[in-house]
Amino acid sequence: MTSPYLIRFTSPIRRIELRADESELTSLTIERDGSLPHDDLPERPSPLLVSARDQLEEYFAGRRTSFDLPLRLEGTPFQRAVWAELQRLGWGEATSYGALAAAVGRPGSARAIGGAVGANPMPIIVGCHRVLASDGRITGYSGGEGVPTKLWLLGHEQIGFAA
Repeated sequence: MTSPYLIRFTSPIRRIELRADESELTSLTIERDGSLPHDDLPERPSPLLVSARDQLEEYFAGRRTSFDLPLRLEGTPFQRAVWAELQRLGWGEATSYGALAAAVGRPGSARAIGGAVGANPMPIIVGCHRVLASDGRITGYSGGEGVPTKLWLLGHEQIGFAA
């Protein structure tokens, strides 16, 4: 299914592109290497996208700690289970890949968890930046410019991590 609505805005972690259908947000992409996936398409705002942009701007300004948006998270049942666990995390809370694996009933599958976390179509809103290694280290981030983007988000939420 296509997402006919599209909006972009500038954030502290580079430009963000939001896409939606008539009733749900379908993707959030953080600019990487100066481009977004649909830079070639004209913006087509909708009330939902305007609300999503406003909520994200409030988050970046430190005035919002949770989101109230309808999401369409398309993925495998395993990915959706991982993303559901991520949605349970609140502002300033972190978890580990191992803890996520246990929470979805797949202990010992931290690598598969990492793949599901990296495939999250809604970073920031579904807080994949809140996942750290079991020893508290940052092991990577697939959004925006990678680890520097994750560092900004962790700092913004005052989440500590190991160097």
